[in-house]
Amino acid sequence: MVFESLSEKLQNALGKLRGKGKLSEKDVDTAMREVRLALLEADVNFKVVKDFIKNVKTRAVGSEVMESLTPGQQVIKIVNEELTKLMGEKEAKLNFASTPPTVILMCGLQGAGKTTTAAKLANNLKKQNKRPLLVACDVYRPAAIKQLEVVGEKVGVPVFSMGDKNNPVDIAKAAIQHGKKYNNDCIIIDTAGRLHIDEDLMIELQNIRDSVNPQEILLVVDAMTGQDAVNVAETFNEKLGITGVILTKLDGDARGGAALSIRAVTQKPVKFVGMGEKLDQLEPFHPDRMASRILGMGDVLSLIEKAQASIDEKKALELEKKIRSQQFTLDDFLDQLEQMRNLGPIDELLGMLPGINSKALKGLDVNEKDIVKIQAIIQSMTMEERENPSIINSSRRKRIAQGSGTSVQDVNRLLKQFRETKKMMKRLTDMEKTMKKRGRFGFPFF
Repeated sequence: MVFESLSEKLQNALGKLRGKGKLSEKDVDTAMREVRLALLEADVNFKVVKDFIKNVKTRAVGSEVMESLTPGQQVIKIVNEELTKLMGEKEAKLNFASTPPTVILMCGLQGAGKTTTAAKLANNLKKQNKRPLLVACDVYRPAAIKQLEVVGEKVGVPVFSMGDKNNPVDIAKAAIQHGKKYNNDCIIIDTAGRLHIDEDLMIELQNIRDSVNPQEILLVVDAMTGQDAVNVAETFNEKLGITGVILTKLDGDARGGAALSIRAVTQKPVKFVGMGEKLDQLEPFHPDRMASRILGMGDVLSLIEKAQASIDEKKALELEKKIRSQQFTLDDFLDQLEQMRNLGPIDELLGMLPGINSKALKGLDVNEKDIVKIQAIIQSMTMEERENPSIINSSRRKRIAQGSGTSVQDVNRLLKQFRETKKMMKRLTDMEKTMKKRGRFGFPFF
C-alpha cells in the first residue's frame, strides 16, 4: 500500500495527542520527534523534514492550538495542512496550448518507465476526448520504438516513427507537422534515457526542446529510488526547465519520500502518479487527498471517481432494485465481484475510507484466482440453482464441484459467502426503511 510505513508511524505519533484535553509544549515536542523520525525513515529530504517540523511546531504551540477545546485534533489538522502544502496544495493540471497541438516532451533516466508512462498519458488524454499522437524519439535503446508501438496499439493511439537511423530532433519536428496534418491535438514525445545523467543526454533534450517549444516538459522518475529521484529531478530541472513530474511505481514504494520531497526541492509539481503496471493506472496527483490518506483520514473523492469510471451505472440501478426486492442471485454476486476487480486491489480501496487501520489491510485482497474459481463454480450451476441456491443439496454440490474443477469445500465456502452478503444487504435495506420512517434521508447503494 502507498506510504504504508510512513502512514502507520505518523498515525501512531499523532494518535497520542488525539484524546488530550490540554497540550503542553513538551507534548508537541515529543510528537514532532516521532514525526521527524518517521519522515526521515521514509527517505524524505533532510532539509524538507527540517522546514516541515519547524512550520508545524510554530503553529502547534500557537494560540490556535493551546486555546482550543480539542488541541490534539488541531495539531493533526495543522500536520494535514502542512503536508498538503509540502506536496503542492492542489492538483497541477496539464498546460494546453491555446492553438493545438499541445506538445508534451517526456524525459527521464532509463528504467523509470518513460515509454509506458507516455502511453498511459495518451490513454488518459484520450478519455478527455483528445486526439493524442505518440512520437518515437528514442533511437538508441534496442526495441524502444517497437515497445512504443505495442503500448500505443494497446491504448488505441497512433505512433509516429521514422526508424532508428534519423536524428531525434528531425523526428520531433516531422512529428509536429504530421500531427497538424492529421488533427492530433496532443503530441507526446518519448525521448531517450540513460542509466545516469550525462552531457550528451542533456544536449539532445535541449535541442529537441528548442526545436518544438513544448507546453509541457514532464520528468518521469521512479518513486522506488527514493532520495535519488529527488536528485535526478533537481538536475533535470536545472538543465531543462521541467514543468512537472510523473512519479512511477508509487504503488510499490511503502516509504513515499520522493513524493513528499520533489515539490519542495524543485518547486515543480507532481502532476501524475503511476499506481500499477496496467495502462489505465496513471492518476492525477492530488496533494490534499494524499495527505488525508497518509494521516488515515481517507480519500473518499478518489474512491467515488474510481467507482464512477469503472462501474456500469445501468447495472448498478438494476442491482439496487434487486436488493430492495430481495431478488439478489448468484449471477448478480459474480457480476459485483467482477466490477470490484475493475476498481483495483481491495486493500487500496479500503485505504481510501476514513479511519481504516493500514495494519488491518495487510494481505487483504480479492485474489484473481479466487474470482476465476468463483466464476467456474457459478457457471457450473443450472439457471435454477443460480436463482435459488437453497435447492443445492449434497449431490448437487458434488456435481458442481466436479464440473468446475474445484472441491465441495470450495462450493460450500462460496454458498456461505453468498448467504452472508444477502444478509448484509437485507440489513442495509431495513436500515434505510427505518431512516425513512423517522423522516431522515435514505441512502443509495452502489
